[in-house]
Amino acid sequence: MGQRIIRIIKGDITEQEVDAIVNAANNSLLGGGGVDGAIHKAAGPKLLDECRTLNGCATGEAKITHGYNLPAKWVIHTVGPVWHGGNNEEDRMLAKCYSNCLKLAAEEGIKTIAFPAISTGVYHFPIPRAAEIAINEVIDFLQETPVFDRILFVCFNDETFSNFNRLLNEDKK
Repeated sequence: MGQRIIRIIKGDITEQEVDAIVNAANNSLLGGGGVDGAIHKAAGPKLLDECRTLNGCATGEAKITHGYNLPAKWVIHTVGPVWHGGNNEEDRMLAKCYSNCLKLAAEEGIKTIAFPAISTGVYHFPIPRAAEIAINEVIDFLQETPVFDRILFVCFNDETFSNFNRLLNEDKK
């Protein structure tokens, strides 16, 4: 059921024409490198102004802002865990990122959403492990709450794309 609406693509999350994109943010929500920096740059300075009113975000939680100059109407900010070897609840916290983003999107009536590979950049979460957590969380959420028309995983590079794509295709078998 859920697999029909889940797609894996290689590209730039800031260019996706969806209701909401997810920002792999830092705790301050005030911009940073990687996906976070790209989203802030593409959205323009009003995103930073709105983020200043949110008082940051705890790891695993999610907050929403307008998308401003992005094609997406909304940005859902979530703070993924920094990888410390896998024994500090990193898996659980990463799963919470995806589930909390999906819950918030569903509450807001969002029908299409694009995710980056949260925590796999400067936070060094292993890509195969992150991909498995992400896909499982999305499929589990869709089985309980089938409210989305399309969920994209937007992968920035070939390694991320191949890991996400392989896992999604294995799940269809």
